[in-house]
This record gives sequence, structure tokens and C-alpha cells, in this order.
Amino acid sequence: MTIQGNANTPRKLLAVFAHPDDETFICGGTFAKYAAEGVEMTLVSATRGEMGRRMGNPPYLNRETMAAAREQELREACACLGIGNLIFFDIRDKTVEFEDERSLEGRIEALIRDIAPDVVLTFHERYGGHPDHCAIGKATTAAFWRSARKGALYFITFGDAMERPERYGYKRKDVVKIDVQAYQSAKLAAFRAHRCQTEIDEWVWLADNEALSRFGRHEYFLKGDVQAAQRANTDLF
Repeated sequence: MTIQGNANTPRKLLAVFAHPDDETFICGGTFAKYAAEGVEMTLVSATRGEMGRRMGNPPYLNRETMAAAREQELREACACLGIGNLIFFDIRDKTVEFEDERSLEGRIEALIRDIAPDVVLTFHERYGGHPDHCAIGKATTAAFWRSARKGALYFITFGDAMERPERYGYKRKDVVKIDVQAYQSAKLAAFRAHRCQTEIDEWVWLADNEALSRFGRHEYFLKGDVQAAQRANTDLF
């Protein structure tokens, strides 16, 4: 089943992530693709990433200046990717797991009810790879079900790990594989916008054609409800 919008009801996507750069490093091509298709996108960043270990190369940030710098970098990355609405939850970096669960779920549920997204993206609560990722994923998943929305929930995944979903207890029919080849330039621009996090990665700053060659052609998403009616495995909508 594919959700079809019309001129009066644009498709909507809500992404609820933990840190600035999650949106770019993990699924920037997908955001750029849907922006080009006219999807209205809202991104929540639970934190401003002020506890990140990368402070520029050579370092020029500190704990006091990191939050403002990463907020500005995220705003620039959103512009590159076509994300029109950015919301910060103002949770301290590396403390999302210690937030009151019901309160955090309630904030996200309120957003879902207000925005009425066709698609919600977040982290998998077990495979998020970072405590903040897992915590925001768990809260968003609970909020999605509490909201009784009829849209679709997907978990973002890393690299091409979901080429073999069986290792994680899933089947191939549970994976959506998005071709983002045509949107890699926007993704690279967003990588470069996250300057303090990428300056140490020499490949990001090579000539465009060389840097672009480092990106995979596809980005992968896990269906949040594997019992739901079958959707196209090449599109989130």
C-alpha cells in the first residue's frame, strides 16, 4: 500500500532522533529524496550534542560552546536536506535514557497528534547503537502506538547492515531499501555542514567525486510493525 497525497494534502514525515548529525550520517539521502518530492518534514533532535567527543580539527570548541555550534550546523544541514521544521527537546546530551519515560513519550505523542505524519522515523530501541538513540527510539515507538495514528513507523539503520536482516531477527520483507543515488550531493553538503564532526574525516573534504564515491547507493529502514499490510519495499510512503 502506498500513501498518496494530493495538491491539498502533502505527505508528511516526522523524524525523532537524539543528536545533531543523526539525520545526515544515517539517512541524509532519504531526506533529500523526499524533500525533492514535496514531502513536509519535521526533525526532532532530543539534544544539541554538547557531549560529543569531536570538537573540530584542530579543536576549536569546548563544552560551553559546543551546543550552539552544533545547533547551527544542524540548521545548515537541514537546509541542505530540505528539512523544513526543526525542533529541539533541550535534553542534555547523554542523558536521554534518564528522562521520565511517560513525560518524554507524552511530548512525542503530542507532536504526532499535531503533525499527523504519514511516516514516523526513529531509532530501534535495541539496535540504536547508543543509549540516547535507544532511549529516544523506545519513547517514540511507545508514543506512536499511544497516538493510534494510521501512518507508518520505521526504524533507521546503519549502513548496509539490513542487507542481511536475518542476523537481527527480521526478514527481507521487513526492510525498506531506498535508492538515494540521485541525492548524494545534498547528503555530502549536509556532511560538510556538520563541520566540527567531520573535519577529522579526510574523505569528506576530498574533491566531490571522490567523496561521493564513499556513499552507498541505498539507505535501509526496518518496518516498525511487521504485521502491517505490505507496503512497497522501495518507498516509505
